[in-house]
Amino acid sequence: MTISVYDLMLYAGALLVLFLTPGPVWVALVARSLSGGFHAAWPLALGVVVGDVLWPFLAILGVTWIVSVFSGFLVFLKWVACATFLIMGFLIIRSAGAKISTDSALTKPGMWAGFLAGLAVILGNPKAILFYMGMLPGFFDLTKLTWADIAAICFLSFLVPLIGNLILAASIHKAKAFLTSPKALRRTNITAGSLLILVGLVIPFI
Repeated sequence: MTISVYDLMLYAGALLVLFLTPGPVWVALVARSLSGGFHAAWPLALGVVVGDVLWPFLAILGVTWIVSVFSGFLVFLKWVACATFLIMGFLIIRSAGAKISTDSALTKPGMWAGFLAGLAVILGNPKAILFYMGMLPGFFDLTKLTWADIAAICFLSFLVPLIGNLILAASIHKAKAFLTSPKALRRTNITAGSLLILVGLVIPFI
């Protein structure tokens, strides 16, 4: 492997911050957990794993090809990563009090239905690959990655969110009160937004 444990830990930290930011996967987990408990939610978390592995893998291959054609593009993407985290952080803080809505279409019973719902949530957002294309060069030199490096990155890309999703699903009763409290939701968004800004400020020095 060419990447260090420190680089992987920093990347895992960024993934954790992103997980803590409420979004479509949170909505899906909350909807299914409220309707059928943990038994209904864990298949959805497994469905999300597919996209969490696929998007960074495709982003790495795509960026590596682009870099091989256009020299200097990797440096540009590193600043894109920095800007992405800063903008996301500011936007989250600005809309810190926004409520999370639920979608009844996500509550269809059955493990297979849960898995497909998770797959739809994560693959239905092609902006994810653009996000990874902007983020990954901020943490790793994609031109030097080996297959072991790529495997480690993809492994972390699904492991961190998966653990978080399963914990969220298992503690949904507490999460329900947490997510429905405007004050708690605002606090969470401000914290997540601030952490994203911090990551954005650190990236230029990596």
